[in-house]
Amino acid sequence: MTADRMGNNELACAKVPAVTLGFWIIKILATTFGETAGDTLSMSFNYGYLASSAIFGVILAVLVGLQIVARAFHPLLYWATIIASTTAGTTLADFATRSLGLGYAGGSFLLLCTVLLSLAVWHRSMGSVSITTVRSRRAEIFYWATITFSQTLGTALGDWVADSALGYLGAAVIFGGLLAIIAAAYFRSAISHVALFWAAFILTRPLGAVVGDFLDKPVAHGGLELSRGGASAALALAIITLILTLPQRAGKAH
Repeated sequence: MTADRMGNNELACAKVPAVTLGFWIIKILATTFGETAGDTLSMSFNYGYLASSAIFGVILAVLVGLQIVARAFHPLLYWATIIASTTAGTTLADFATRSLGLGYAGGSFLLLCTVLLSLAVWHRSMGSVSITTVRSRRAEIFYWATITFSQTLGTALGDWVADSALGYLGAAVIFGGLLAIIAAAYFRSAISHVALFWAAFILTRPLGAVVGDFLDKPVAHGGLELSRGGASAALALAIITLILTLPQRAGKAH
């Protein structure tokens, strides 16, 4: 293959995966893992929300840096970065809503504003927030910033709904139902697919959060009280297995 052809081939692919059913399955599992792993460090190991956020934040920064300098899409690196963002989002949201005393409503509103602001600045700067345009370092910075904000928002939103009379399973039904509506809108409406993607991406996080809490929270609080470390290990194994067995290809760039 000539150098020109190699260059054209790289430009034809974004550095993020194609959005398929497998993508959404792994994403939901990754967000569930993020909840159990984040709680393992902050609660089971008693590091607290702030120290845990710092630890996961450093890991996230390193992985985002590796993702940005990579010349092509690498599935394991991409999903490791997603997992780092969701674990960091778990502890950051808990720090904001609990340690800072913002509460679930206040924390969710503030974090929603950060997501919308990130998308607005990205769109103003690049002209699009479609993931098919994520092939430059500038676009990747916006992409990963928006993802991290959305993961943090999803944690606060999931905790807010789950702590109501609905409980963990009721909250899971709510968020699962909203995702089903978005899927139907994707195939049967003229609503922007870019807008629907980001709505779905955000909602998978609270779904994963409430499922993760259901797995490891005490029975008295409506959970199964499974070992956080054990649940995290099982989820990690499932994620790695799916990454290695399901087709993983870069999305086509526009």
